[in-house]
Parts: sequence; structure tokens; C-alpha cells
Amino acid sequence: MIRIPSTRAARPTLLAASAAVLLAACAVGPKPPVPTLPPPGTGGFIGAEGFATETPAITTAEARDDWWRLYADPALDALVLQALAENNELEAAEANLRAVRAALSQARTARLPTTTTSAGVTYGRQSSSSFSIPGQPTTGEPLDETEVYDVGLDVAYEIDLFGRVGASIRAARADADAVAAALDVVRVTVAAETARAYADACSSNAQIAVAERTIELQADTARLTQTLLDAGSGNGLDVARARSALESTRATLPPLVAQRDGALFRLATLTGVTPAEASQTARACARPPQLTQPIPVGDGAQLLARRPDVARAERDLAAAAARVNVATADLFPRISLGGSVGSTALDAGDLGDDGSFRFSVGPLISWSFPNVFAGRARIEQAGALSDAALATFDQTVLVALQETETALATYARELDRRAALQAARDEAATAVRLSRLRFDAGADSFLPVLDAERTLAAADAQLASSDALVTTYQIALFKALAGGWTEAPAV
Repeated sequence: MIRIPSTRAARPTLLAASAAVLLAACAVGPKPPVPTLPPPGTGGFIGAEGFATETPAITTAEARDDWWRLYADPALDALVLQALAENNELEAAEANLRAVRAALSQARTARLPTTTTSAGVTYGRQSSSSFSIPGQPTTGEPLDETEVYDVGLDVAYEIDLFGRVGASIRAARADADAVAAALDVVRVTVAAETARAYADACSSNAQIAVAERTIELQADTARLTQTLLDAGSGNGLDVARARSALESTRATLPPLVAQRDGALFRLATLTGVTPAEASQTARACARPPQLTQPIPVGDGAQLLARRPDVARAERDLAAAAARVNVATADLFPRISLGGSVGSTALDAGDLGDDGSFRFSVGPLISWSFPNVFAGRARIEQAGALSDAALATFDQTVLVALQETETALATYARELDRRAALQAARDEAATAVRLSRLRFDAGADSFLPVLDAERTLAAADAQLASSDALVTTYQIALFKALAGGWTEAPAV
């Protein structure tokens, strides 16, 4: 480290160093990499082509932030807003954002002069050859014990000739933007997971209701077979089969109840309350929320502009690029302008007298050029981190497109599956009705009735499960579209 004081003898050196500095001022590091979006990913979504056109489930209108309001479910609206206000992960992310914004404010202070004030008193004895007070004679004889009073103000300002301070501020600003985007990522997740937990609880209730209706029907069938056996017109095989079907359906109830309770407990955590305070509205809801209009999905360009994880990756890249400039600027001298003013006296009452007044002013150059290899290693390290950030940005863009296309394709296929299951369920109900008519007419045994009821029970359960998956895949699509991270007006 070389420090050049401002003395008359050092002025030629200062002038030479300043000339060298000005000549080298252009070498402050490479230009930051510019992130680009793949053109094929900015158009319409491939997965949008898989939806039926006669009953559109999606639209190319721009996606909405308040997507949960499309369900027109006041309970869901209240739960999502409660989660966005009370979720603990969101609170932690907001605190992290405040911390990094404070760091940005600290970095900005490098643009301002630094000031240091001092005041002190010392007691001791020194020889006059090593210590003198302004205005006092120098005798060379040891002095008696004395008290020395001193007050002063030091001011320094760094001239950002090579952009080190500016690059540091850009890096801090990009860090703050990245953490703000990370907060938006948490908001997206909290909104989607709250809606998912609510929908899971409602879907479980719907499946429980289907199972209970099936149990009631099969219990009637078991009683009927037992009555026929008691009357001498039935057989034990029919009774055993009816009871087996009944108990098999009863066995499906406990997992469904556990599934519902688990969803309620997740919902409680997301909304910032204990499991004992889980939403009673969600516990009582009878079916998953239903969309009242098509899902607006926009296109790839709008998606990538909305996704906060893409914004975070871009800001991380900007911060990494700025740190390359910081590392490069460290190869060159730091130039500061400084000054000091104060008063030193043997008596506190003499502070401020002309004889005790002191001052100094001048530039200071600090340059670590002998250790250039360490500086270049830091530049190489910062450059490698910038390359990694660029690759992370590119990957984040691809993952955003992948998640959205996958969500669209999965949703479209489940809609097709649900339509087929609905048709199968309707046919199964027809088969139960006809088999009972044939049994009542004496044309068939009771076995076809049992088989038809078993098929209907399975069809009802599959249809209820598909209804739950449709809502789950809708929410997954909304999450991929990155809705829920800004406040939007009610519809």
C-alpha cells in the first residue's frame, strides 16, 4: 500500500500519478452482459392449443394478479388476503428486504464526505523535543506533568474516478431489487398454496360426501340381501359380497378425513394461526371452488415480464456484473480529498485561541499496485460469478416457460379426463337403474345389481378425485403465471 501525503516535495509525484490515473481512467472493467429472452418463448403458449374451442377454459387476455377472485368465492378471497397479511414467511421476507435496503442506503453514503469529530484530554510527561504546543517555547528540557486538551474535525471525500463507488452502489441497488423480487416470489407461493390448501379441504369434503352416499346405498343393498336370505329367496354369497363392498367403501373414509384435516392444518399455518384456529368455513365447504370464467394466460413475453423469479435472476446478474467493475476499479488508485481542523492546548480555556489553532488540507492517493495478482484474481472470481448469474438467468427463463407449458398441458388433459369420467359415471348410474329393474322383474339375479353398484361407486369416487385435480391444476397454472404478488382491485 502506497500513501502519498500532500507536501511541497511530493507535488511532482502527485502530478505524475494524476496523469497516469487520467490515462488509465477508461480501464474500469468490461461491459455487463445483457440478458436476452429466447424469441420462441415470447409468443403464444403451445399448451393453449390443447383446449377445446367450443367451451374455452383459457383466454389469451393478460393474466391477473388477483386470480383467486375468478372463483367468486368470498371465503377464498378472505383466506388469501389473510395469508398475504399474516404469513410468517412473508414477514421474514419483508424484514430481509428492509435489511438489504438499509445496506443500499449505507452504500450510497460513499457519495458523501466522511466526517470524524474528536475530543480528548491526556495527562503525562514528555520531553519538549518530542512534543510541542503551538505558541509555547521549546527548551529541550523535560516538562512537568501536563494535561493536553485537543478537539478536531476531519473531513474526507473519495473522488470516484474509476467508478468503484458507483459500481458498489449499482451492486447494492441490484441486490435490493433482487430481494424485492424474492419477496414477490414468496407472495406468489403463499397465495397459491393458500388457495390449494382451501381447495384440498373442500375437495376432501366432496369426496367424503360421495363415499358416505355410497356407503348409505351399499348398506341398503346389504340389508336387502340379508332380508332376501332370511325370506329364503336369497343366498349367502350375495350377502357376503354386499357386505364386502360396504366395508371396502367404509375403509376409504379415514384417509379422506385425514387428508381434509391435513389441508386445514396447512391452511392454518399459511394464514398465521394455530391448527386449533383452522378455518371453520374451509372445514364445512362442500365442494372445491369453481371457476366462473376462462383463465387469462397472456403469452410468453407477458409471462417472463411478470415472473418475479425471472426478475430476481436478472437483478442478481446486474449485481454480479457491477461487482466485476468494483474488482476492476480496485486495480487503480483511490484518490481522496481531505482536511483537518482543530485546537490543541494545555488548558481547556485556551482551546479556540489563535495560538492553539491547527489545520491541514490535501489529497491522498492510495494504490495497491504491487499486489496486482491478488486484484486480478478478484476480477477473475467476480467474472466467473457473473457468468454463473447469466447462466442462472437463462435457466430461470427456461424453467418459467416449462412450468407454464406443463401446467397448461396437465390442466387441458385433466379436463378431457373429467369429461370422460362424467360420461362413465352417467352410464354407470344408468346401469344401476336398469339392473335393479331387471332384478325386480325377476329377469336377473342380484349379482348384476351388486356389480353395477360397485362400478357406480368407483365412478363417483374417480369423478370426485378428478374434480379435485382440476382445481389443483388450475391453481398450479395460476402459480406458474405468477399471480398474487401485487394488490389488485376487486372485480
